[in-house]
Amino acid sequence: MSMITYSITTQWDSSPINHPPVTIKLTKDGNNLQLDVNAPFFNDPGNPGGKPGEPFAQLWDYEVVEAFFLAENDKYLEVEVSPHGQHLVLALNGERNSFKDQLPIQYKSHIQGDKWEGTAVIPLDYFPPTVSKFNAYAIHGSDLNRTYEALYPVPAGMYTAPDFHRLNYFRSIDFKALLHENWTRLPSSLWSGS
Repeated sequence: MSMITYSITTQWDSSPINHPPVTIKLTKDGNNLQLDVNAPFFNDPGNPGGKPGEPFAQLWDYEVVEAFFLAENDKYLEVEVSPHGQHLVLALNGERNSFKDQLPIQYKSHIQGDKWEGTAVIPLDYFPPTVSKFNAYAIHGSDLNRTYEALYPVPAGMYTAPDFHRLNYFRSIDFKALLHENWTRLPSSLWSGS
């Protein structure tokens, strides 16, 4: 397997979305993972103002697509990409316990009318060893119109607010087939001390 594709068709609470879905494609690119996003463009909120291609703190407060890669012992990588070109990559050891953020990646995006595309290249060393679970999210809108969408949502009526760090709702991904090296090599320096 050299590619996996997902479509986000539900909101965080399992209700359906009312627009074309965000699609995420994961592809092996040498010793990297390429993450391609194709999404509706809402331009709400607008451009966060950071330099395209650079990390941007608290990108989750803007229009964004997020991918989470979970390994054993609740170690995970969070990758956020914006239609305006900013990104945010965080390494976490335990739920919401970020120990490294604003990791640099190659990222480019393009807005065309009411759609946007983004391509991120994520180094193998950024992933915790033996990734086996995944979830993805899309966020847009402001204030009362803020919309939180999830690939694998929580059951309807179980919670009153979204929380993308509910790791028990992540589902299996055959990351070993996609990026075999993640399962066969020693942890990178990023993860060896975590």
